[in-house]
Amino acid sequence: MSSSSSRNAFEDGKYKSNLLTLDSSSRCCKITPSSRASPSPPKQLLVATPVEEGDYPVVMLLHGYLLYNSFYSQLMLHVSSHGFILIAPQLYSIAGPDTMDEIKSTAEIMDWLSVGLNHFLPAQVTPNLSKFALSGHSRGGKTAFAVALKKFGYSSNLKISTLIGIDPVDGTGKGKQTPPPVLAYLPNSFDLDKTPILVIGSGLGETARNPLFPPCAPPGVNHREFFRECQGPAWHFVAKDYGHLDMLDDDTKGIRGKSSYCLCKNGEERRPMRRFVGGLVVSFLKAYLEGDDRELVKIKDGCHEDVPVEIQEFEVIM
Repeated sequence: MSSSSSRNAFEDGKYKSNLLTLDSSSRCCKITPSSRASPSPPKQLLVATPVEEGDYPVVMLLHGYLLYNSFYSQLMLHVSSHGFILIAPQLYSIAGPDTMDEIKSTAEIMDWLSVGLNHFLPAQVTPNLSKFALSGHSRGGKTAFAVALKKFGYSSNLKISTLIGIDPVDGTGKGKQTPPPVLAYLPNSFDLDKTPILVIGSGLGETARNPLFPPCAPPGVNHREFFRECQGPAWHFVAKDYGHLDMLDDDTKGIRGKSSYCLCKNGEERRPMRRFVGGLVVSFLKAYLEGDDRELVKIKDGCHEDVPVEIQEFEVIM
C-alpha cells in the first residue's frame, strides 16, 4: 500500500467537523433544480461531516439495541475529523428480537445515499460513495454483516468497500440467536468476496454487570465468533478492561430515561475506549480505502506509542 500524509489516528484529525440531523423536514443545502425534488432520507440520520472543501469517503454506523444514534456523536466526530463523512441512522426506537426491519431499512438508506446525500451536505463537501464502509455496534454489527452477506432478502446496489463490526452480537447465547441468525458456526463461512473486515471486541463484554442482567456480549454470539467466520483480509482487536458500551458518549440516557451505564459492565471511563475504537476505525479505513497503512501496521506490530488501551487479543487473516 502507498503512503500519504496522516496524523495520529487515536487523536482528533486535521479536519473541522460538524454534526447535522437529517429527517423528512430537512431542506437541501445545495440548491439546484434537481435538489429541490431530492427525496428525504428513509430514516432520521445523524451526520458528521468535515466542513472544508473536499471529496470524502462515507461510513455508515448502525446503532446498538435500544440505543440512540446521538450516543455515538463523539466517536463520529473523531472519525470524521480524519476526513470521512459518518452517517448514523436511527433505525427504530422500540424493537423486538427480530432484526429483519433493520436489515431492510439499512439497505434502503444505502440506496438513498446515492440519490439524496449529496444534496443535504454543505455545498463544498462531496461524498465519495465509491469508498463506502458499512459498520455497526452490537446488534447494529449483526445487521451490518447481514446486509453485507445479501442472503436475507434485502440488499443495496451500493458496493461495500469495507465492513466493520464494533463488538457485534447475534443474540443472548449460542442457540439463542435473534432472527434471522447471522452466525453459522462454520469457520471462514462468511462469503463477502474479499471485502476487508475489522472486528473490535470488548474485554468485559462477556462479564455480567450483576446477577440480574446477562452479559451484553455473551460468549458464542460475540466478536470472537464473528471473526472466526470471516475470510481474509480480516482484523480482530480486543480491548482489555473495557465494556460493551464504553465507546459511547460520556452522557447518555436510553429508553425511559435509563442511563446506558446501568446495562453493561463498564471500564473506569469511556474516553480511552472511544479513542481506541475511533483510532482503529480510522487506521483501517486509511489502509483499505486510501492506501495508507502506516498507522494500522504500527498497531499490529505493537509499536504505536499512542494506543489508549491495553490490547488483550489481536488476530489477522490475510
